[in-house]
Amino acid sequence: MSKRINVGVVGLGMGRAHIENYLKCKDASLIAICDINDEKLKSCKNELNIPYAFKDYNKMFKLKELDAVSIAIPNFLHASVSIAALRAGKHVMCEKPLAMNAKEAQEMVDVAKSEGLILMTHFNSRFFPESQYIKKFIDTGNLGEIYFARTGWHRRRGVPWFGEWFMDKKKSGGGPLIDLGVHRIDLAMWFMDNPKPVSVCGATYTKIADKIAKKMGKKYDVEDLASAYIRFENGATMAVETSWASNSEKQEDGFTQVYGDKGGALQRNLGDTYNFETKIFKEEARECVEIIPKSYSLPWGNAQGHFVECLINGKEPMATGEHGLEIMKILDAIYESSRTKKEVQIK
Repeated sequence: MSKRINVGVVGLGMGRAHIENYLKCKDASLIAICDINDEKLKSCKNELNIPYAFKDYNKMFKLKELDAVSIAIPNFLHASVSIAALRAGKHVMCEKPLAMNAKEAQEMVDVAKSEGLILMTHFNSRFFPESQYIKKFIDTGNLGEIYFARTGWHRRRGVPWFGEWFMDKKKSGGGPLIDLGVHRIDLAMWFMDNPKPVSVCGATYTKIADKIAKKMGKKYDVEDLASAYIRFENGATMAVETSWASNSEKQEDGFTQVYGDKGGALQRNLGDTYNFETKIFKEEARECVEIIPKSYSLPWGNAQGHFVECLINGKEPMATGEHGLEIMKILDAIYESSRTKKEVQIK
């Protein structure tokens, strides 16, 4: 492959963030976009002077000069569109969640392997400087053995009414667990060095958002709060909480805290999605201390830059399709545990 990667983006909602990051990448050329909305498509093409614009992703995937694509569309389309891209010989970065369920995600991983192509899951929380700092601190052994994590993302009243497909289970796969929880579960597992999940006990609730939806005349058939307890093969465990609508302390509260036998670490947002605090907790000279970093270094400018770097150098991405698959297995198990009111084993 050449030293400059030709990329395309499917979906101009969340896909705009992908576009902005590709434009910052010196080794990427954004040559194609795709969306079913004519106005968005024409506006983006003209604004950024993009050579090709398509309403049909299959036509876009026929471009011989196109090397890779970002898939940033509603969840129920992730698997089919990603597989179409892979079958057309294009490397794929797919938005989270990787698919609607583990069965779809497994097919995506299998197709990528059979085609000899890279499938990367867009777990962008791993690429925040604060996350990178904590991961580096953990990898150097400063926290010791990570044996427990608590992670979650609560919104007091933060249902994404702007996109009605979010509230339609047939299109989204679920509510805040698959939308927000997926980020935080993955981040915690990444800090824990991706242990193998073996069982889940979970519960989901719809107590607030459905009543709001009814007053608004909107459909709502997903949960508005979910919780879970996950066990891993190495003996570690994780507690998970996530909500779109709950009577919680803060309007917005995303957090991931890991506990090791030599220290602990916390990454938490401060009122909005992209403003974080980072703390390290350790014992030094028989005193408990907090370490708050003054600055961060980030190996890659963003997830898209990392994706392009992997394509150029033939490296495995930091967030693989397999990682996305493991998260889907956990999400499936949480929903099944809630349905059956029993602990669910993960195969």
